[in-house]
Amino acid sequence: MPEDGTGTGTGAPAAGPGYRPPAARGPVRAALAPVRLRLAVLGVLLTARISVGVALPALLATAVGAVLDGTDVRGPAALLAAVLVAGALCEAAAGPLASSANATATHRLRMLTVRHLLALGPRSPHAVGDAVTQVVRSAPLAASLPAWAAESAISLLGSVAALAALWWTNWQAGLTFTLAMPFTVLIAQRFMREAGLAQENYLGAQSLIADGLVAALAGVRTIRAAGTLAAETDRVLGPLPELSAAGRAMWRTERDVVWRLGLLLPLTDVLVLAVAGLAVADGRLGPAGLLAVSGYLALASGMVDQIDGLLGIAQARAGARRLGDVFRHDPPSGGTGNTVPPDGSVLLRGVTVRHAGGPVLDRLDLELPAGAAVALVGRTGAGKSVLAGLPGRLTDPDEGEVSIGGVPVRDLPLDRLRTLVVHAFERPELYGRTVHEAISFGRPGVDREEVVRAAVAARADRFVRRLPAGYDTPLDEAPMSGGERQRLGLARALLRPALVHVLDDATSGLDTVTEAEVSRSVTELLAGRTRLVVAHRAATAARCDRVAWLDGGRIRAYAPHHVLWTDPEYRAVFGPAGATGSPAGPDPTKKKDEEERCRVEHR
Repeated sequence: MPEDGTGTGTGAPAAGPGYRPPAARGPVRAALAPVRLRLAVLGVLLTARISVGVALPALLATAVGAVLDGTDVRGPAALLAAVLVAGALCEAAAGPLASSANATATHRLRMLTVRHLLALGPRSPHAVGDAVTQVVRSAPLAASLPAWAAESAISLLGSVAALAALWWTNWQAGLTFTLAMPFTVLIAQRFMREAGLAQENYLGAQSLIADGLVAALAGVRTIRAAGTLAAETDRVLGPLPELSAAGRAMWRTERDVVWRLGLLLPLTDVLVLAVAGLAVADGRLGPAGLLAVSGYLALASGMVDQIDGLLGIAQARAGARRLGDVFRHDPPSGGTGNTVPPDGSVLLRGVTVRHAGGPVLDRLDLELPAGAAVALVGRTGAGKSVLAGLPGRLTDPDEGEVSIGGVPVRDLPLDRLRTLVVHAFERPELYGRTVHEAISFGRPGVDREEVVRAAVAARADRFVRRLPAGYDTPLDEAPMSGGERQRLGLARALLRPALVHVLDDATSGLDTVTEAEVSRSVTELLAGRTRLVVAHRAATAARCDRVAWLDGGRIRAYAPHHVLWTDPEYRAVFGPAGATGSPAGPDPTKKKDEEERCRVEHR
């Protein structure tokens, strides 16, 4: 099976045993912890800026009134200038502070998302491309929600204060503006709803394209060899019409709200100013009062003329909803018990695992004695990798119990379980800067001698020493075949002193000669440790103590390989080779190490 990031020491970097998922209040709030002070200061600055805006019409009216009355204008003018300077300073400080808070919140939210995805491991319902889109696109959008919300809320309060001042200055003008508000509020609500839906659809289509691209890049050699580039391009870009439709819907929604408000707001302004002008003509309002009405009208209109703010909130909410899909799934939680399993015996009792509504494993029972090597055999899709993932909790059963040494694995802390159970996979991912670090991944303090011993057991030492810098060769300068990568992954697993080793088709990329050599070395090195080996070759099953034959979600038979070999249905599991081969499979001595021969000839 492909390798999963499980934190077992042979998988991808995991979230770590200290990881705790965000509380029910949500990941966005959890990401705000480092920026709460900055957001508070930002709120103060925005409030001060809005207060300055609300005060300006009255101060301007006072200064103009002083000029018209011929009184001393120096005091009102100085106060007006001071308020203008204060407003400019608040504006200058608020911008960088908001950007800083957004950047920090984005960083923390991305880290929380990555750690949560890694903690979910193979349980994650999100494909790789979707997960990348969540981290790259949804996280920064969601992180901007507090700043957008704060700015919009404070602007709304300022607009309400300006409306109150408009009523105070001239109640007829205030009433005229208030009568137009329901229409603008309805337009804004519809815009928020439609823009949020369009943004969510846009992010979803982006995720589908990203996931298809990641899958295509992973199989680029197969695509080239098959000559299916055009077909794969069409497949990857299949969601492009959905992406285009969502983008067009977003711009169409913004266009509609702009022209509607662009028509309604000027009409409202004309009506309000006309009412105020009539008041001036009747002597109920002075020229300075008309100037104040004009200023308050501009501020009050801001509560509905916030297209950028509304769009920002809609996009941020869409990003937060998509991130909520990630955090809705809880990662596995380890136990708190201090019991140490006395041995590596593995017991599965009444285990049921369901997938896509149907059982993959159905009330399965299996016992692996401590120190035994048990092969797991079954047809493709029988659930071998699912069963192999149970001891290390790569998969948790929906029903039943899994225990190691009599201790239920759910009761073991995850960090301890990772030291008790080690996995080696069919397609291992290698991490670290050098080959040495790739083998010692998860055990940074291990010395070179132990690394070499594990590599020798996995039959990787020979080709590693032929690399330009041996074990110190950077990984990106060490081209390797699939079989060589498997051997490094196996060496990484052998380096860990675990009670249980799960080899999930970990030697499928090796030729029979090398596999036989590796099997002998593994048997010697792991003597006394329990081994669960997912086997697709008869020779692999023959080298194990017993074979668990998985069929129909249950163990059909549990016996030594040579005993089961008499059953033609068992032989059929191994394909054409099983129909005519010997119980031990093909004779490894009759086949050269093709991989090594090709490498030598190439050089």
